[in-house]
Amino acid sequence: MAFSRRRFLTLAGATAAGVTAISPLETFYARIARGQGVTGTGFGSLEPKLAVNHAELANTVIGDLSNVPLLELPPGFNYTAISITGQTMSDGNPVPGDHDGMAAFAGPKRSIILVRNHELDANENKFGDTRGVIAPSDKKYDQINSGGTTTLVVGQNRKLTKHFASLAGTVRNCAGGPTRWGSWISCEETFSTSSTGVAHGYNFEVPASSEIGLVDPVPLKAMGRFSHEAVAFDPKTGYIYETEDRSDSCFYRFVPAVGIPNAPGQLAKGGTLYALAIKDKSTLNTSNNPNLGGAEGLVPVGQPLPVEWVQIEDVDPVQDTVRKEAQSKGAAIFYRGEGAWYDNNLIYFIATQGGPAAVDSTRGNGQVWVYNPREETITLFVEASPSGELLDEPDNITIAPFGDLFLCEDGGDEQFVVGVNQKGELYQFARNALLRPDRNGEPDNSEFAGACFSPDGDTLFVNTQGVGITYCIWGPWSRQYRKFK
Repeated sequence: MAFSRRRFLTLAGATAAGVTAISPLETFYARIARGQGVTGTGFGSLEPKLAVNHAELANTVIGDLSNVPLLELPPGFNYTAISITGQTMSDGNPVPGDHDGMAAFAGPKRSIILVRNHELDANENKFGDTRGVIAPSDKKYDQINSGGTTTLVVGQNRKLTKHFASLAGTVRNCAGGPTRWGSWISCEETFSTSSTGVAHGYNFEVPASSEIGLVDPVPLKAMGRFSHEAVAFDPKTGYIYETEDRSDSCFYRFVPAVGIPNAPGQLAKGGTLYALAIKDKSTLNTSNNPNLGGAEGLVPVGQPLPVEWVQIEDVDPVQDTVRKEAQSKGAAIFYRGEGAWYDNNLIYFIATQGGPAAVDSTRGNGQVWVYNPREETITLFVEASPSGELLDEPDNITIAPFGDLFLCEDGGDEQFVVGVNQKGELYQFARNALLRPDRNGEPDNSEFAGACFSPDGDTLFVNTQGVGITYCIWGPWSRQYRKFK
């Protein structure tokens, strides 16, 4: 998420045979193979809308937003804008900036609990009155760092009832992933040692609690020290899959020592870390891009490849060597692993700048991979073309209760949340429409991040990062999933 990028994804032409579970991407891929169109109407054309709670937004860190449409949405959809950077939280501290990865959990009295990352560097002070996640010294992992998480409690009316700091003293908390026992794994996207001598590059667990308070910041060292991005939990095995945001990253599997975890704190008891290797293709560079160390067409789109897992011995190194050890043992290389999500026995993850070189860059425009743990195969599902169309490179990914994929765009121009429906059609669902009053009406154009659905499926939560706003979006989802609800 540290890069600004604006390209589009298309799919190559072949069948996605071998992936046993039908998904929107599989259908999308097959439609391209047959030469069929893939642009769908989705929920309808987008139109600018004021937040339902717009009257509450007169005094924000960037000025008066009470009469400013923040989002464009389809007809019938509405939203509230909550927990904006600089607003005062329930613990008396300002909302930190750089809202990023997030997950939703069921709370008391039909409320919803959101645990939200803040991708902040040491002592980052973005808006002058915002000093990152503020906490007492005994609750900060590192005294000089500003990252961490905040927790939001949202009522049935999609309005905020409480928000507070929940993890402090970490750095560049980018994405992460939810567990099935009601906690959020927050990932540090860095490998660094601060001036105070504290090592960074770990995951941290934050239980989803509605009670104001900070967790004890315990680094989950057995999950590896590297530039983390996202995690996806497989409830069938208890394994946790991890992405790494580097140009020569690996894809990891953490096997907890306790077996299948079922309570907060159990991941801290350790486990074993592995990296994915493709059988008979030692240290395969999967980018399909000679500029990135790969070779054009080396990995065919849609062809399942058998995999194995190599064990990492030095999971907590002094130098940034986890991926190097993995690759010395044959682990595959992915170009900037980012979003990850578990659904229907599959693990989806994104290599955000893999694929053939873009027309204006030596880097690729992105790949979406799917790992099938039952068959122990990995398939290149989606690969961006050099020209591209229909969709900006996705970053964060989530899957709706009705089966559509929702992809968060991250680039330098207009930003959308893009859906992929079960007919294999792409549609734009939301656009960041904010014109910033503090910059003479300049478009915000900051990335969407942290998309996730409420447990009942009625609300989509998503962040924009530039100013730092969390949105609660609802409407006639039945247009898409009438048969599911």
